[in-house]
Amino acid sequence: MPTARSAARPALRVQLATGERAAAAADRSSRRLAWIALAGVLAGALALRLWGVKQGLPYAYNTDEADHFVPRAVSMFGASLNPHYFQNPPAFTYLLHWLFAVAYGGGAGVRRTFALHPADVYTLARVTAALLGTLAVWLLYLTGARLLGRGVGLIAAAIEAVAFLPVFYAHLGLNDVPTLAPLTLSLLGTAGVMTKGRTRDYAIAGVGLGLACATKYTAGIVLAPLLAAAALRIREERGARRVDSLLACALAGALALAAFVLANPYSVLDYSEFHRELVRQSTLSGEAQGKLGAPRNGGISYYLWSLTWGLGWAPALAALGGALAIWRRRPALGLVLVPAPIAYLALMGAEGRYFGRWLLPIFPLLCLLAAFFVLELASAIASRARRARAPALRGGLVALFVAALVVQGLVYSVHAGIVLSRADTRNLTRAWMLTHVPAGTRIVAEPVSPDEWAREARRALTSGPTHYRWPKYRSLLSRIAPDGALLANPRTEVTLEDYERTLAPSLLGYYTAHRYCIVVSGSTQSGRGYADPRAAPLAIAYYKALAREAEVVHQVSPYASSARPVSFNFDWSFDYYPLAYVRPGPVMTVYRLHGGRCGR
Repeated sequence: MPTARSAARPALRVQLATGERAAAAADRSSRRLAWIALAGVLAGALALRLWGVKQGLPYAYNTDEADHFVPRAVSMFGASLNPHYFQNPPAFTYLLHWLFAVAYGGGAGVRRTFALHPADVYTLARVTAALLGTLAVWLLYLTGARLLGRGVGLIAAAIEAVAFLPVFYAHLGLNDVPTLAPLTLSLLGTAGVMTKGRTRDYAIAGVGLGLACATKYTAGIVLAPLLAAAALRIREERGARRVDSLLACALAGALALAAFVLANPYSVLDYSEFHRELVRQSTLSGEAQGKLGAPRNGGISYYLWSLTWGLGWAPALAALGGALAIWRRRPALGLVLVPAPIAYLALMGAEGRYFGRWLLPIFPLLCLLAAFFVLELASAIASRARRARAPALRGGLVALFVAALVVQGLVYSVHAGIVLSRADTRNLTRAWMLTHVPAGTRIVAEPVSPDEWAREARRALTSGPTHYRWPKYRSLLSRIAPDGALLANPRTEVTLEDYERTLAPSLLGYYTAHRYCIVVSGSTQSGRGYADPRAAPLAIAYYKALAREAEVVHQVSPYASSARPVSFNFDWSFDYYPLAYVRPGPVMTVYRLHGGRCGR
């Protein structure tokens, strides 16, 4: 005769099976909702990165974009694949090179398109950067979900999707945002090493590390999380499993080196030039700010300030809270996620030059820490409520905190899209000059626009150079002696950074004597001098004399009519973060000189 205990066993098994099925169904539902939310985040991230992607074209006004990746990718056609330039690693350049070859049918098609329709080539490069930036957001979700759960992954992805710096620089054919894709791939592999320790996780982390460093050298910071995760894994294991982990760690190092060399082959094939350029880049970064008008109050304080707008006040503070909370609640994860951002800020802050976008390699880690903090905070507050109300309270708090994390980035990224979708002030100035300044008129144009800006439009089906519509004064030729007098035989060409130091009031007489009657000035040049007037007193005197002796015949501003102009800054004067901007570009002023051979 069966006992009561034996009779209860089938019922208990049924209850357990029912509970397991319910838990599995709940997990499937949670996963489905997470993927739906992620799809929305990714769609929004891509939309923000593509909105205004053609800004400024057909002219590339960002100096780095105009000089580095796109033109070097094009120049490889008809020459060797050796970039002969390693101050920026060439992985993104190679990617563009092969994309251009596919899109335009080989070298001849690429060169022809770049000569006749440069806007198409730059647009493709920018769209590539935007797609890689969106891919990085997806990889960040996967990293967060693997390390800390789907909630953390989704919130971290949402923060990076709207944060201003990764959104804005996805609009340019530069390597800053594309680096985030392989960098976050390495973090995904590191998350796998931390949670499961499989050989393929080490391999993913190593390949991502190598590709990230071959795209931007500072991405090497993700080596720190990988080493921490590997050390924790090896410490916990014994015997054969420890040996396996050691071998997997060696595999990650080998694959990182192989990926770096594959994406930067001339680091080996032309090692002497690679080493020379690398040393030069390190020297330039370590120099005190040589840029006139650059901040001089210290790199660490500048980067901490940059986080308040490039990532956002709420995410930056939440990341700090997350760093403290994760050390307390999950110290092993704290060892993986926290030291790298601190070390990066210390190392980069000690350099002589600093720009907000140089922070991007640590954004994924900061987003993870911020997401962890808000979930922990919501849970801590909800735990004090009654059990029946706790889930609803926690959900409401999470929604409120997430809104606080993304609102600043969303507002300013949407603003950036609106601004970038409008005509650049330099394009508007050129359009005015086409109507009001006759062809052949000699002009002085400050280096706020590329040389092509003063040339004829390419209407003929030729890839050769076109003639100047307005012959230009050689702005980078220094004619000024230290006392401000004109040199009889000037020979020294200066860099863009030293342009302001070539100016003096005596130049105005030279202009009128040689019939350079039109002077085109941009506030991103004059602003450098006014930001540090003691360093360029002759430039300040030049601008005052120009305003006094010349007639303003045209001016266009990037600011709203009621807005106060933004003080010169090497970030905000070029990325248009302040809401005062309504269109891209500097304040452009066209002067007409009188007297001498310019007449009235």
